[in-house]
Amino acid sequence: MLVIEHLTKTFGEKKAVDDLTLRIAPGEICGFIGHNGAGKTTTLKSVVGIQKFDAGEIRVDGKSVREDPLGVKAEIAYIPDNPDLYDFMTGIGYLNFVADIFGIAPEVRSERIKKYADAFELTSDLAQPISTYSHGMKQKLAVISALIHAPKLLLMDEPFVGLDPKASHLLKQMMREFCDAGGAIFFSTHVLEVAEKLCDKVAIIKGGKLIRSGTMEEVRGDSSLESVFLELEE
Repeated sequence: MLVIEHLTKTFGEKKAVDDLTLRIAPGEICGFIGHNGAGKTTTLKSVVGIQKFDAGEIRVDGKSVREDPLGVKAEIAYIPDNPDLYDFMTGIGYLNFVADIFGIAPEVRSERIKKYADAFELTSDLAQPISTYSHGMKQKLAVISALIHAPKLLLMDEPFVGLDPKASHLLKQMMREFCDAGGAIFFSTHVLEVAEKLCDKVAIIKGGKLIRSGTMEEVRGDSSLESVFLELEE
C-alpha cells in the first residue's frame, strides 16, 4: 500500500529525513515513533504531498507521489496534529465541502456522515460554526472528514491528542476496522502504550534516520516498546 524508498529531505544544513525506506502493506497499522524533531512530521507530509523532498521515491498503491500527485491524494487522507479547519464554516458545511472535493454522491456522504458523527456524538453540533468547537471536537470533525471518501491509506500525526478517553477508544476501534477492511494506517504517536497495543508494525526514527522497524514482535522482542525506544534513544 505504502512504499517509501530512500526518502531524503534537507532543511539548510540539517537532514530532517535521511535515506528512509519503509513499507506498509494493506491491513497493517504502523506506528511511527521518535522524539520531537526526529523527522516524523516531515516524513508524513512528504507522503501526503504537501512537503517536497530532495531524493527518493514514495508510492501509494502503486502511484508515485511525484508523478501522479492527484491520483495519490484521491486514495489517502491526512490528519495533522493540529487540524487547521475553516472556522467560518459549520461542521456539516465543512464535511459537505470535503465530500464535494472527492465527488462523493449525496446519499453516500449522508450515510457516512451520520455513521461517524453519531459514533463520535458530534451530530447535534454539526450545525454550529467550527469556531465554537473545542480542540477535541475539531479533532473528531477532522477524523470524520478524513474517512468520508473511504481512503485506502490513512496518515495521522498524533491523532489522540485532545481526544477524551471515550473518543480515543472509539478511534482505536475505527483504525482496526479500517485496516481489517483492507486499508492501511501510518501514524505518529508519543503514546507508546497505545502503539504497543494497536500496531502491527512499528518504525523508530532518530535524527532523521530510521533506526529500527518491523513487526511489533520483531522490534519489541521480550521487552516492552518503551524499553526498546529508550534504549535506542540513548
